[in-house]
Order: sequence, then C-alpha cells, then structure tokens
Amino acid sequence: MRHAVLGGGGIGGLVAGALAHGGESVVLLLRPETRKAFPGRLQVVSNVLGEFEIGVGATSILDEPADLVWVATKATQLEQALALAPPDAVGDATVVPLLNGVDHVELLRRRYRNVVAAAIRVESERTQGWMIRQTSPFLRVDLAGLPQVRDVLAGVGFQVTLRDDETTLLWEKLAFLAPLALATSARDAALGAVRHDPEFLGCRDEAVAVAQAEGADVDGGEVAALHAGAPELMRSSMQKDLDAGREPELDAIAGPIIRRGARHGIATPHTESLADAVRFRASRN
Repeated sequence: MRHAVLGGGGIGGLVAGALAHGGESVVLLLRPETRKAFPGRLQVVSNVLGEFEIGVGATSILDEPADLVWVATKATQLEQALALAPPDAVGDATVVPLLNGVDHVELLRRRYRNVVAAAIRVESERTQGWMIRQTSPFLRVDLAGLPQVRDVLAGVGFQVTLRDDETTLLWEKLAFLAPLALATSARDAALGAVRHDPEFLGCRDEAVAVAQAEGADVDGGEVAALHAGAPELMRSSMQKDLDAGREPELDAIAGPIIRRGARHGIATPHTESLADAVRFRASRN
C-alpha cells in the first residue's frame, strides 16, 4: 500500500516510521518550514516496536497517488494542515484520522470522499533530532472497518481492533482521554497523582454520560478499569503541549463533552472546571 502521513509529530512519526520499517511505501506531509528541517530519517525508540532508524520521504504537498492518508496532526492545527492534502490529490484514497476528539470526522468528510474513523491509544512524542519516543506499554489502534489496513498495521507491531460502531469507537477513547488530559494538565502531575482526584472522577462520569446520550455503548466500569491499569507516570499530550508553550487541544477534548452535554441536559461542572484550570495555565505561558 502507498501511505501518506499528514503530520510528523509523535503520532505521525510513529505511524510513518513503523510502516516504512515494515516495508510499506510512506511519505510524510510536512509544512515547508518543517520539511526543510527534516533529515529524511526517523529514529524510533518504542516500548512496543523496539528501536530502529528508517529513511522516510517527505513533501510539502501531496503530489503522488496514495491508497491511505493518515491524518495525525494536533486538532488545533488540523484545518491549516489540510492544505497539504488537497481533495483533488487525495481523490479516492481512504483518509484515516488519528486525532483526539470526535468532531474532526465530520469536518474531514466535508472535504474528502472516503473517511474511516479510527482511534489510537499510545503515549508518543517527537523529541530533538527527529527521535520518536513511544513510552506507553500499549500501542493500539481501533478502526471502523478496513480489514486490509488492520492486517498491515498488525504486521508492523500494532494491536488493532476492527469496530462496527464508529460512535462508540470515538467516544470510548474520549471518555478515557478527557479526564486524563484535563486533570494531568490542570494539576501539572502524572496520572498516578490525579486518578483519585474528585474532578478527575467527575469528569470521567460526565464523559461517559454524554457518550451514552450520544448513542455510544461506553461502559463506565471499563473506562475506570483502563484508568486503573494505566502507568502511574503516564502524562498526557496536552500536558506536554502546555509545558512546551503550545496551544492545548481544549476544544477537541473538553469541547464535545461540554457542548453535547448541554444539548442533552447533562451538567458537566467537573469538565468545565478542569478546562478552565488548563486555560488559565495556558494563559500564563
């Protein structure tokens, strides 16, 4: 398969590096200034995939046919980044977004013909020297279809699950991610220090309630078990964005819970409080 990966950060770099290391044809879509700084190789240090260095091509606009376009930008950068993948160039390729939140799928479907929802669960970041460091003990992708893509990802070391229900796939991840991202960022602490915080627990309950109101089959007990089993020292990408002075993905992560909670008459005070605390921290950077 021919893969184009939009975004060269912790997620995009990991996906591109893993696919290229597995023998797939891969090109990174990078903004012109980022493309100039890219050395043409990725160094991957992964708890799941091991350590390797691999050459990967890069361009600043999709100018060759692709079978799959992986969208792995931050939600805050999505609309600007889409200029690198014009609809005419994407054509009938399948677009697979690996973003946080739920609202991006509709946005992408207004632009591209074939979009398949997906969710990735991993802790990964790009450090200096184009090193991709994946530190979580898990590397999981859920796909709303595409069995052939499941086989490709599984072949390069990902744990992949095909899901029938797109709504559940997206909201299940958000119910796990929102309390983790918001509480670790608001408190500037790792998961182990916040997972019993009343606002963490309240945010999780709110996310599950809104997910269920949206028609997702999300089990609060299962989400709680995932939090209980996650590493004590796990940090969220939102927390890392704050530390680096980057804009946090508040609208993508807290926004759907707050907005759709209001639509369904579900109060979301804990989510709102944590989001306000994150917003305050960001304003001081």
